Amino acid sequence: MDQAIEIAYALDTFYFLISGALVMWMAAGFTMLESGLVRSKNTTEILTKNISLYSVACIMYLFFGYQVMYGGGPNGVIPGLSFGLDLDNSVSEVLGSDGDIYYSNTSDFFFQVVFVATAMSIVSGAVAERMKLWSFLVFAIVLTGVIYPVQGYWSWGEGWLDALGYSDYAGSGIVHMAGAAAALAGVILLGPRKGKYGKDGEVRAIPGANLPLATLGTFILWLGWFGFNGGSELKVSDVESANAVALVFTNTNLAAAAGLIAAMILSKAMFGKADLTFILNGALAGLVSITAGPDVPSQLMAVIIGAIGGVIVVFSIIGLDKLKIDDPVGAISVHGTCGIWGVMAVLLWNSDASFFVQIIGLGAIFGWVFITSFIVWAILKSAMGIRVSEEEEVEGLDILECGMEAYPEFDGKASK
Repeated sequence: MDQAIEIAYALDTFYFLISGALVMWMAAGFTMLESGLVRSKNTTEILTKNISLYSVACIMYLFFGYQVMYGGGPNGVIPGLSFGLDLDNSVSEVLGSDGDIYYSNTSDFFFQVVFVATAMSIVSGAVAERMKLWSFLVFAIVLTGVIYPVQGYWSWGEGWLDALGYSDYAGSGIVHMAGAAAALAGVILLGPRKGKYGKDGEVRAIPGANLPLATLGTFILWLGWFGFNGGSELKVSDVESANAVALVFTNTNLAAAAGLIAAMILSKAMFGKADLTFILNGALAGLVSITAGPDVPSQLMAVIIGAIGGVIVVFSIIGLDKLKIDDPVGAISVHGTCGIWGVMAVLLWNSDASFFVQIIGLGAIFGWVFITSFIVWAILKSAMGIRVSEEEEVEGLDILECGMEAYPEFDGKASK
C-alpha cells in the first residue's frame, strides 16, 4: 500500500475516533444537565439511567442496530435483518478500487454508536422524575436496536430518503428530532409530574436542584458537539476536507452562542429576568438547529440559524406547558422543535435541497419513531407499568429505584 494512502487512512481513522470520543463525552453532558434540572430526590436515578442507557445502546447497536442501519436491504424502505457479533476491520474493505481513502470500519461503528446513545439520552430528560427505571431501559433496548436504526437506514444508510435527496448533515432530524419524537410518545402516555399543573391551567415551576451542574452539562454538550458535527465530515486528510471541518467547528460554535444570546434577551423581555434554564436551552437549541447544515457557506447565516433556534425554543417550552406536556428539561423543544427548524433551515443556503423532500423526510422520521415508540410505551405500560405510584413519586425515585440518595447529608441522613 502506498505510504501516503496509509498516512491518510490512519489520520482519518484517528480523527473519526477522536470525534466519536467527543460525542461519547456528550453522555456526561446530558447526565449533568438532567441531574441539575431535576429535584435532588431524583438525582441518583437520573445518573443511573444515563450511564445505563449508554451501555445498553452500545450493546444493542453492535448486536442488531448497526447491521439494520448499514447492512443494506431488499429495497430502500425495508432494511436487511442480520445479527452481528463482530465487525470487519480489514483494510481491504475500506480502500476503494477508485483509490479513495476511507477509514476503519470499526471506527465508523464507534462513531455511529455514540449517535444512537445521544438519541436515547434525549428521552431520559423528558420522562424524568416519574418513570420506572426498568421500563425505561427496556424501551432503550427497542429504540437503539430497532426504531432508530430503521429510520437511519432510510437516510444515512442509502435508503429511500437518501435517494430522494433528503439533506441532514449531522442529524437535526435523524438523531435529535427522532429522540424527541420517542420522548413525546412516552410523555403523553406517562402524564405530567404531580403538582406541575393546577386545576385552572396554572403552570407551576418545579426548580432543579443544581443549576451549576446543569450549566457544566451544557458546556460539556457544547464541547461534544464539535465531534458530533465536525466528525460528520468523515475525513480530514486533505485540504478541502480540513477546511470543511474548520468551517463546521466555527459555525457550530457561533450558532450555539447566538442561540444562547437570543434566548437570554427574549426571556428578559418576556419575564423581566435572565432565566438561566432558558439560556442553557438556548445554547442547545442553537446547536441542534445548525446540526443539519453546519457546513453553511456563511458564518452570518450560522448566527441567524442559531439565533432563530434560541427564540423558537423559548416559545416551544411555553407552548408545551400550555398543552400540559411536562418535560422537566425542555428536551422535546430543544431537540424536536429546533430539530425541525434545523432541517428546514438547510433550504436557506443549500440550493440543491428541496422543500418538499425535507418535509417528507421530517414526516417520515417523526411518524415512524413516534408511532412505533407509542406502541412500545403502551405495551410496557400494560405489561409492567411505566410510572411509579404517587407516593413513590413524592418520596423520590432515588430510594425507590436505587436505594440511595445523591445528597444524603442535606436531609440529615448521613452517618455522623
